[in-house]
Amino acid sequence: MEDILINWTPQETRVAVVENGAVQELHVERTLERGLVGNVYSGKVARVLPGMQSAFIDIGLERAAFLHVADLHLNGTAAQPRSHHADAGVVTPIERLLFEGQTLTVQVIKDPIGTKGARLSSQISIAGRMLVFLPQDEHIGISQKIGSPENREALRQRMQALVGKADEGGGGGFILRTNAEDATDEELASDIAYLRKAWARIRHGALNSPPTSLLHQDLSLVERVLRDLVNERTGSIRIDSKLQYEVLHGFGETFMPAATAKLELYRGERPIFDLNNIDAEIGRAMARRVDLKSGGYLIFDQTEAMTTIDVNTGGFVGARNFDDTIFKTNLEAAGTIARQLRLRNLGGIIIVDFIDMTREEHKTAVLSEFRKQLSRDRTKVTLGGFTQLGLVEMTRKRTRESLSRMLCEACPTCEGRGQVKTARTVCYDILREILREARQFSPKEFRIVAAANVVEMLLDEESQHLAGLSDFIGKPISLTAEPSNQTEHYDIVLM
Repeated sequence: MEDILINWTPQETRVAVVENGAVQELHVERTLERGLVGNVYSGKVARVLPGMQSAFIDIGLERAAFLHVADLHLNGTAAQPRSHHADAGVVTPIERLLFEGQTLTVQVIKDPIGTKGARLSSQISIAGRMLVFLPQDEHIGISQKIGSPENREALRQRMQALVGKADEGGGGGFILRTNAEDATDEELASDIAYLRKAWARIRHGALNSPPTSLLHQDLSLVERVLRDLVNERTGSIRIDSKLQYEVLHGFGETFMPAATAKLELYRGERPIFDLNNIDAEIGRAMARRVDLKSGGYLIFDQTEAMTTIDVNTGGFVGARNFDDTIFKTNLEAAGTIARQLRLRNLGGIIIVDFIDMTREEHKTAVLSEFRKQLSRDRTKVTLGGFTQLGLVEMTRKRTRESLSRMLCEACPTCEGRGQVKTARTVCYDILREILREARQFSPKEFRIVAAANVVEMLLDEESQHLAGLSDFIGKPISLTAEPSNQTEHYDIVLM
């Protein structure tokens, strides 16, 4: 069984999935840096690139977003991406479909990562509790994880009947998610109605809003916990905010009653993330080195192009011979690597350098264990075998920034060779520390002594959160900038 812990503050939501006391996944969403995947915009074509068969679309972000011809689906009276001539496989060039200044309804399918802008599609999809709505399609798809072919066909026929009856919005395609397997007709019909209403709001906004307007926003992280993370293995969902508990309870009663039964309001004195040393685990998840219980260790190196993971025996000498030492270290590493990939949210190309093994049965066993551990990942993973050089190549779908890229930035002192926490991350560390100390001490005032950029952020962008915390604890909070302090270094003085 796994437990889900939710730590909510006005500036940041953190969700940890914990199994047997160990953190398996961590999700972070910041109010000022909320992810864009699922958002629908009224976009304006800024530039068409025939050579790349792509276009840059202005959706109101700092960088123009990117739309490839393969993700361009125009319906109605507009030209279609695929030609209607005899050769149906011919793709119409993008320069015949789009022109500069054109307005287009688009959806973000990949967040901006690094220097790359957001990736877009004009094929809109809206996720509900059990269904995904494809308003520009007529297809009904069923998740391959649902039962037998007979069960899938029965579900498809039920859906076709429901879609035919629910004609208030008319038409559209649907994909049944895994949790729709045991849904009643009433639950499916309710989801269909909800999704069609959402699409009607989007269409109305597209006709009446200026270009670059946000037409639809995906659920918040707190709500997505119920929609995406809860399953039959979930024991409890504990949240430390009464306000968000009530919001989540209301959302769950409407869309996920079964999951709502597992929801609990955490009232403990200790911060909820202290229960399983989650903050310490987050710190370890940003380190290059991860120690194994056997005495071995892993080294993670994350670059723009790929992530490499090196397995080392370290001081492990517990087995009877050297071959067994290597085998047992690699077996333990397989499970730890799979967990760290989820925890760090590492994506793209990943190369694992296990310690060289001479026996084929050892290689087969390690690869089998690695594949078994990776099967628990919610994100799509493709795993190859051992190469001639003894490396294991794999890919993990990249949908959002990794944990270290989200929480850290390149250190200006070492010219990008290492990382330090961002000023905002330090601000939130400070706010949490003050809240923790306010529960133990009752000074007249809290004084923050920190680097100038941290103090500046607390006075500017984070001033509302600082004032809210001061009101909550009933104590004034003052700020002092210390020019000699590095970003991560601060003191909280009790006055």
